[in-house]
Amino acid sequence: MTHPAPETPTTGGAVNDWWIYKGEGSAIERLGRLAAHQPPWRVFDGVIDHGYAVPSLSEPDRERGAGYIADAPEIELVNTALYLRRPLLVTGVPGVGKSTLAHSIAEDLDLGPVLRWPVTSRTTLRDGLYRYDALRRLEDANLRRLGKRRGAGTGASDSIGRYLQLGPLGTAFLPSTQPRVLLIDEIDKGDIDLPGDLLTVLDEGRFDIPELIRMSESAPKVLVSTDDDQARKAWITDGRVRCQAFPVVVLTSNGEREFPPAFLRRCIRLNLPLPDKGKLHRILVQRIGQEAADAAQAPNGVIDTFLKRRSNGELATDQLLNAVQLRLAGAWTAPSDLEDLADATMHQLSGPGAQ
Repeated sequence: MTHPAPETPTTGGAVNDWWIYKGEGSAIERLGRLAAHQPPWRVFDGVIDHGYAVPSLSEPDRERGAGYIADAPEIELVNTALYLRRPLLVTGVPGVGKSTLAHSIAEDLDLGPVLRWPVTSRTTLRDGLYRYDALRRLEDANLRRLGKRRGAGTGASDSIGRYLQLGPLGTAFLPSTQPRVLLIDEIDKGDIDLPGDLLTVLDEGRFDIPELIRMSESAPKVLVSTDDDQARKAWITDGRVRCQAFPVVVLTSNGEREFPPAFLRRCIRLNLPLPDKGKLHRILVQRIGQEAADAAQAPNGVIDTFLKRRSNGELATDQLLNAVQLRLAGAWTAPSDLEDLADATMHQLSGPGAQ
């Protein structure tokens, strides 16, 4: 007798045996299965610093990740990226849930807080890797020299580690038994050279810190702060950071420009479509509750109004959540109030009606 495959509550569909994200078993069991299937060309040998502990996921971040509704095609492409140790390039219109997907992966696999690197037109690769405050170090050195002349100490250490902090990209590549989730948000807003600059780090799973390499003979191990917390530090040996578990790298793009073929070739590509009426109902059930979701799904109700307005211009799903939440609070509850509710909460983000 055969038994149907179990269903996962966020998809409503069958769980495939090979899934890690949204798969069967505890997070530890699923990550163990992932570790057992490592492509021989994607093996990384960083030495783990057992003194560095990844922070726990906060309750708000856990709720944000748990509220994401993932469909089977999304789950399969996320798992493809996990197995192949490749970045996941997520495209789609603003507000469709690209960034929240990263939080969903972190929550589902219990991988700690998402390391978020927001990209702008001025962002460089080094911004994501680490920050070095050379000016502050020079000022402190001058103060120490002044203190010695006066016969008094400043009480400050001259260790270079005090002036270095790993960025979100750098922290994600710290060697650990489990991967971190790195969100590189809106990479299409970055400089045209940024995707190419990222290739070496993403291919080799490591990067160098020249300031530490220059002094590695006198100080082979340096304790530096991480992007998790100024007080949460990790040891860097010989000026090089090398991962052991390749991070879960989620890159988001609003499609503002194209990427070079060499970059795209190394990514698993996922385009998130706009949620239809059925998925919007499931999102409301997950985020607000069954009763409110069912009321919003009524013919010519809040969901239909949202879809009608979205057909004429861009809307984000959180605008629908705002509208339903207001109705729960007693605002614009009469059927005749629906257009007023929509005018207050569903301003088009693009198209003829955008303001």
